[in-house]
Amino acid sequence: QLQLVESGGGLVQPGGSLRLSCAASGDTFGDFAIGWFRQAPGKEREGVSCISNNGGTTNYADSAKGRFTISRDAAKNTVHLQMNSLTPEDTGVYYCNVQQYWGQGTLVTVSS
Repeated sequence: QLQLVESGGGLVQPGGSLRLSCAASGDTFGDFAIGWFRQAPGKEREGVSCISNNGGTTNYADSAKGRFTISRDAAKNTVHLQMNSLTPEDTGVYYCNVQQYWGQGTLVTVSS
């Protein structure tokens, strides 16, 4: 069993930044790759970024490249998503995912 809790969402103006966190408890977090997904209003959930179990490999959706940075803190069982230069198109609920486990999501709203 693995429990995931996202935090760090909120309202930000275009061009602003947010740092999302996903805290894990339960199973061996460090054995697994971790992904961030988002779901915009009226749209399907899409992948944003992922990081390998040891943090050595990261991947980003084209929309996130150059603006978002994923990282993991093994000691704290936490994964972060630093999001810069946010646009209204980044609005949505952001979820972290490990295998079949999902958090409850954190809402990001980019609006002036």
